[in-house]
Amino acid sequence: MTIASELRSGKTHRDENFPVASWIIHPKHRALILAFYNFVRTADDIADHATLGAPEKLALLDLLESELLGKGDTQPEAVNLRRALAERSMPPRHALDVLIAFRMDVTKLRYENWDEVIHYCRYSAMPVGRFMLDVHGESTSTWAASDALCAGLQINNHLQDCGKDFRDLNRVYLPRDALASAGASVEELGQARSSPALLRCLHALALRTEALLDESKSLGAEVRDFRLGCEIAVIQAFADKIVGLLKVRDPLSERVHLGAVELLAHSLGGIAGEIGRRAVGRRPVSKPAAGA
Repeated sequence: MTIASELRSGKTHRDENFPVASWIIHPKHRALILAFYNFVRTADDIADHATLGAPEKLALLDLLESELLGKGDTQPEAVNLRRALAERSMPPRHALDVLIAFRMDVTKLRYENWDEVIHYCRYSAMPVGRFMLDVHGESTSTWAASDALCAGLQINNHLQDCGKDFRDLNRVYLPRDALASAGASVEELGQARSSPALLRCLHALALRTEALLDESKSLGAEVRDFRLGCEIAVIQAFADKIVGLLKVRDPLSERVHLGAVELLAHSLGGIAGEIGRRAVGRRPVSKPAAGA
């Protein structure tokens, strides 16, 4: 029996573009969030594995789902998340949604248009934000702004890693119609730097992502939990800075990731901004979820 965790890439929550179960979040939530993260990271690494074939990947993803639902105890990440969710009487729906995205990663290598990319984000990214909101007992009315933020984070990542995804996995998240409109081709993603046409496409997609992130700006004011509000402010600050880089730089040849000093500076700025917002009396606008 293959243990899915043996196929992990070595990437952890400390290597992400956004904080995961950081010190900002209340300690009572961190174990559950890390259990969710480890399940998702394991499934992601299976979908991206360099040597596994598609049938093996899909079988392992199915096994993780089966054990998350209680049918077996061979996969530690699935068992740990199942137990952590049970302790909080929470359903596994968000983890199940993410598995849909990873199956798409195995079977779908190209996206025709922006709507198809957003559909992918509905399963790859939006469930993560919804999970975090559910953990904190927030209302589902917060989901719309959270969905926009999570989709923006996901597409930022797609743009940052577009060359690597093409070279290593033959996977392209840039919409075909956007490439065609700019006069660019998929094959250009394998070059050391973007052609003028590809750069036009990438910058146009970054502008579209920036508009998506603008739709999420209300989220901090919508959540009731102060610590979660601070975490969201930090994530928003990271996303805004990254999309700013993507609007003017070439991800094939220039740095479009944040360094440690930048991460710290934007973290402190985001927290300070959220503290100030709450101090002047701007109240969250969401209502508690029923039974929260």
